[in-house]
Amino acid sequence: MRERQLRRRCRSLLRELDIRPPLDVAALCASLADYRGRPIRLVDYPFPVPGPFGVWMAMERGDYIFYQRETSPAHQVHIALHEIGHLLADHDGGGDDDLLGLLSPGTPPETVWRALRRTSYDTEQEHAAETVATLILQWASVLDAVVPRLSVGTAERRMHGALGDRMGWL
Repeated sequence: MRERQLRRRCRSLLRELDIRPPLDVAALCASLADYRGRPIRLVDYPFPVPGPFGVWMAMERGDYIFYQRETSPAHQVHIALHEIGHLLADHDGGGDDDLLGLLSPGTPPETVWRALRRTSYDTEQEHAAETVATLILQWASVLDAVVPRLSVGTAERRMHGALGDRMGWL
């Protein structure tokens, strides 16, 4: 998918999901899961360092986004959004339900790392995933700065909802 198409698709999806600031990755995943009709589970995991920061696996039971436990919260958000980028760009999630057993508590991280190294994405796919992560973070930071926080049920909230299609730069 070309970058322009990917950006357009991502913007359209964010509008359709009606995601509001501040950005909450768990809420984004929940909305995206409802939209797709398929669960998305966010899982923090102590990946070995150096190693992957995150992995998306499309399994029969749903999508799993594993992100590095041993990093800052801001970096964890970026990692999760990068993996969501792979999902939104229709990359191969490379899921194998047997791999989920490797990610259970007590499995040595080195074993997991060896199993997850079974595939690598080319730079085009990584660029697309990073584009989606950056777009969502830019969108969130712009909206967080310009959209007032309104309490549910107020007249302002109703007016804001009516004008929602003009909100932000999406």
